Amino acid sequence: MPQAEWNGVVLAQSDKYETVENNIYFPPDSIRKEYFKPSATHSTCPWKGVASYYTLVVNGKENKDAAWFYPDPKPAAKNIAGYIAFWKGVQVTP
Repeated sequence: MPQAEWNGVVLAQSDKYETVENNIYFPPDSIRKEYFKPSATHSTCPWKGVASYYTLVVNGKENKDAAWFYPDPKPAAKNIAGYIAFWKGVQVTP
């Protein structure tokens, strides 16, 4: 079962997920919300749309903008609407 871990804590784990561009996207109900802080950061992908970010806060440490999601993706990426992916040192195991 895929999971995302950072700073000794499992942040997300699910049998249901989507893989896009070698990134595993976890469904919103699979994350441990207490570690996610909304960020004001946004970026734009030409085919997925506008991404929003979360800063992770685990055991007193912050990992700024280490998780992202597409709240309202373009039609080609509708399968990942609201799903969360990770980077910046977050270990995602398939």
